[in-house]
Amino acid sequence: MSDAPDRRGKPVRGRSVRFRLLAIALLPMLVILPLLLGVAIYRWNAKFDATLISKVNGDLTIAHQYLARILEKTGVQIRALSLSARFHEVLAPDARGSLRDLLDEARKEFGLDFLYLTNGRGDILASSPPLQHQPRNDWPIITSALSGEVPSTGIDIFGNDELAAISPMLAERARLDLVSTPNAVPTDRSTETRGMVVHAASRAMLPDGGAAALVGGTLLNQNLEFIDTINDLVYRAASLPEGSQGTATLFLEDVRISTNVRLFEGRRALGTRVSAAVRSAVRSAVLGEGRTWLDSAFVVNDWYISAYEPLVDSYGKRVGMLYVGFLEKPFSEAKYQTLVIIIAAFVAITAATVPIFLRWASSIFMPLERVTATITEVERGNLSARTKMPGSGDEIGRVAVHLDSLLDQIQERDRQLREWNEELNVRVRERTRDLEHANLKLEATTKQLVMSEKLAAIGEITAGVAHEINNPIAVMQGNLDVIRSVFGTDADKAKVEFRLLDEQIHRISQIVTKLLQFARPEEYAGYVERHAPASVISDCLPLVQHLLNKTEIAVVRDDRASRLVLMNRNELQQVLVNLVVNAIHAMPDGGTLTLQSFDAERDGNQGVAIKVTDTGIGMSSEVVEKIFDPFYTTKQRQGTGLGLSISQTLVKRQGGQITAESRVGSGSTFIVWLPEAT
Repeated sequence: MSDAPDRRGKPVRGRSVRFRLLAIALLPMLVILPLLLGVAIYRWNAKFDATLISKVNGDLTIAHQYLARILEKTGVQIRALSLSARFHEVLAPDARGSLRDLLDEARKEFGLDFLYLTNGRGDILASSPPLQHQPRNDWPIITSALSGEVPSTGIDIFGNDELAAISPMLAERARLDLVSTPNAVPTDRSTETRGMVVHAASRAMLPDGGAAALVGGTLLNQNLEFIDTINDLVYRAASLPEGSQGTATLFLEDVRISTNVRLFEGRRALGTRVSAAVRSAVRSAVLGEGRTWLDSAFVVNDWYISAYEPLVDSYGKRVGMLYVGFLEKPFSEAKYQTLVIIIAAFVAITAATVPIFLRWASSIFMPLERVTATITEVERGNLSARTKMPGSGDEIGRVAVHLDSLLDQIQERDRQLREWNEELNVRVRERTRDLEHANLKLEATTKQLVMSEKLAAIGEITAGVAHEINNPIAVMQGNLDVIRSVFGTDADKAKVEFRLLDEQIHRISQIVTKLLQFARPEEYAGYVERHAPASVISDCLPLVQHLLNKTEIAVVRDDRASRLVLMNRNELQQVLVNLVVNAIHAMPDGGTLTLQSFDAERDGNQGVAIKVTDTGIGMSSEVVEKIFDPFYTTKQRQGTGLGLSISQTLVKRQGGQITAESRVGSGSTFIVWLPEAT
């Protein structure tokens, strides 16, 4: 790993040149080639397995065709016999005694296990061999023949009693003792007594014009000639590799009733059942869904590439399976041997070529690592570091010599830049310090000038308004006195009205006086005195009554302060009026203005707190942090931004403090704390 600086000069971890060159050299051989080889082997293995499945599917097709040929041949033979002239000759009344001989001869010639002639009532007219009891006459094969349809052939499952009715030998041949094998599912049954029969029937006409059926069949249980013929057809000599062997089996449900699979030497696996590993899949796919099942399966005592197809009786019910397969082990061994040879060849080629690749890579990354180490030293501040590589004819050698030359130039330029930078920093610091002092003075002067101009303008305007109001008040008071003297004793009739006029004129005079005190506090602030907070609050309310009348604001008073404060009354009044006006402006749609005064202690000092609370729009935390800054206002063009700043200055001059709490949508609270008057 190596560190290379990014554009900001911070080291960035990266792979070393050695690692990259080794990756370039070894990646194709140790990673890409094995991946390609693995994919090729995987594809080859899949194709190999698919070929085996395709072969066993073809083997099953041959076995199926042979079984279909047996069914067709049986039907054709019985049909031919029923239509033959000889058959009709022996049916004549004078030759009936020879019909049994004809059936016996035909049965042996056709290779059937039974052959008989029955009429529509179920009577047996003749049979070979002689029947022990009258067999069933309601098989679909027989009813189809009697109804005049085409000859019918199929596979039917005969019960042991039905076989015994035909021949005790057939019933005995169908009986198989179930053999337990290690991988078979346990069962309570001990024997299989049913028989699977190739069943065929053809319509025959009796001399009296009645319909009859010529019925024949072959029992497939333990029919070794039948199953060996299938095996010989499917797996001829040299059709399988040495060590493998083909097998064919006929299942009645999941019991082997005819097979060439060996349980052990000299004994076939008759009476064994499919293994538990494939039983559920085979029964579901073949007997349940009627599909052909192709896969690797455990057969008796070994694994075989297997194919199963369903066998359907004349009722349309799936009653058994036809199986063919061949031993999987020789193919697996051949496949594994091929894989071992491929892997061994790859390992041998890799072992021979990797050292050569490493030698070639080392001739490149060794000089590059030396160059990288030099650059790392330079990055750490050692500008005297050099590669000191001898000049060579290759590209890397020329790069190293050129790098040393560049480092010499960089070291010299760095020295010069450091000297110039130090000189420039000294000059910048001097200029910055002068500008900061000048800027502070300019800012303070500007604030004072603006404040003075604003306050002076407000004072002049307020004084002018107060003067203009005083003149009408004087005229009103004088005329009121003249009216009272003119009426004389009659004036007592309107005594109450005159008293109300005197009070309102006096009230106007008081408001004008308070406006003058508020507008020119310097003329009234020559002294401080003790005040009860409640009386100062009461004096402030008339000054803002005109603002309260414009909105639906309820004023709530709570005066609980027992202490006095020491402050110029006009200055304290100015502070409270400013806070009340701000609260009114924060409630343009109405609300509640709460004015409280109570004794409070702060930092161990006794004092009085005056709290002004509104239910207005509130302020964010960012605004609360700036509201006491000069010229900061939230009223856009309606405010100067000096009210709270001046109020804070007046309160702090008396040793007090103003604090604010607010939240957007929940109103604001301002608390003026002043020390107790002593």
